[in-house]
Amino acid sequence: MKLLEAWEDQMAALSERETRVLVFERNWWREPGAKEQEIRDILGMTATSYYQLLNELIDRPEALVFDPALVTRLRRQRARRHRMRSAGPERRDGTSW
Repeated sequence: MKLLEAWEDQMAALSERETRVLVFERNWWREPGAKEQEIRDILGMTATSYYQLLNELIDRPEALVFDPALVTRLRRQRARRHRMRSAGPERRDGTSW
């Protein structure tokens, strides 16, 4: 029972909008059309606002409790993009300039 109460407390910490963003990100690929248009149509926000909020959300423990697989995947993708950006340019032979 304590585990269930702790989970409910964590969920209460996410707003309805934040929960909707996480659910959308989990399921968006099932909908036809461009993601940016779906963000505007379904969530009523710009793509920029959506991605800013999503990036903040994946650092929150409440989001990790809500959907561990999604948050872990998004954190991994963000870390990979960060590594690629910080690695610097590479030459065709694989060595750095």
